[in-house]
Amino acid sequence: MDLARSASIQKKLRDAGILPTLQRVAVGTVLFPQPVHMTAEQVLRAARELQPGLSRATVYAVLQLFVRQGLLKALPIDGAATVYDSTVAPHHHVYNVDTGDVADLSGPAIQVLGLPELGDGLELSAVDVIVRVRNRRPAAVATA
Repeated sequence: MDLARSASIQKKLRDAGILPTLQRVAVGTVLFPQPVHMTAEQVLRAARELQPGLSRATVYAVLQLFVRQGLLKALPIDGAATVYDSTVAPHHHVYNVDTGDVADLSGPAIQVLGLPELGDGLELSAVDVIVRVRNRRPAAVATA
């Protein structure tokens, strides 16, 4: 593992109040260098290239810790596996139901106009929009 990258990941974890263990640094190395959308299984496979003995339970626990500490967003999509997003700033997503791919929608692509009244003691935390798309279907051929 690149020492400069490892030091950067360790600092990011410490800044979030997380002790940087080898396992946490391995997971962070997979997730933090660039924006990604990955399932826990994808993170596990990639992190095992850095730490071959890494367990599934450890990866799941680290992902939940990173979400709790604000380093990741968890995107539950259509009852399928949760997708972990390394970009935590407010933004929306496009989800391809055919491929399972998730991508960020950037800029003012979507505007949310009006929100429901919130009950007493509640305040708005966030609004997450997931636009579901699918691959174009070939046009049906008419038969005579």
